[in-house]
Amino acid sequence: MISMKYPEKELLSRNILNKKGILSLMDIIKLNTIIFGPITNGSIENQKHRSYNKETILYILDYQKKNNLNNTQVAHHFKMSRNTISKWKKLLVS
Repeated sequence: MISMKYPEKELLSRNILNKKGILSLMDIIKLNTIIFGPITNGSIENQKHRSYNKETILYILDYQKKNNLNNTQVAHHFKMSRNTISKWKKLLVS
């Protein structure tokens, strides 16, 4: 799809696509951003039904801890609800 519809973005996405094994959810999100651009207000509706596996949730919470961010800052960075971040922290970090 990338080489047919977006050949100019093939170089940018090559590192992610050349990974050995299965792509993680974070890799898919990065690819989506490279191909279709950053999320705008019109495309927020598509974000409502995302699902995250435990590996990705732990990555996001680890990112928050390493960068010393609060829930609002992490939620803004990953384009999600701050309530979701707080729920994950209650379930997994407690």
